[in-house]
Amino acid sequence: MSTQEQYEEQEDVAVLEQETKQNEIVLYNDDVNTFDFVIDALIDICEHTPIQAEQCTVLVHYKGKCAVKTGAIEVLKQPCERLQSLGLSAVIE
Repeated sequence: MSTQEQYEEQEDVAVLEQETKQNEIVLYNDDVNTFDFVIDALIDICEHTPIQAEQCTVLVHYKGKCAVKTGAIEVLKQPCERLQSLGLSAVIE
């Protein structure tokens, strides 16, 4: 492979990485909502399985935050707003 071909391949990878940059809904811990409430919200809004929702809830409780959904910002906006409307501390990062 020539130097020019290697350079072009590196450019392609760099462009692809930029195009596929994903955002996340990050859920933060609070002292208000119960585990069951958060689990139900993640199942309903983020389409988690019960096990996924439980694991995320435990991570939020012990680590202080957890990324609960990944995707393009346009896709994440509505679920994030729905989580917030339930009183959960969620932001898109």
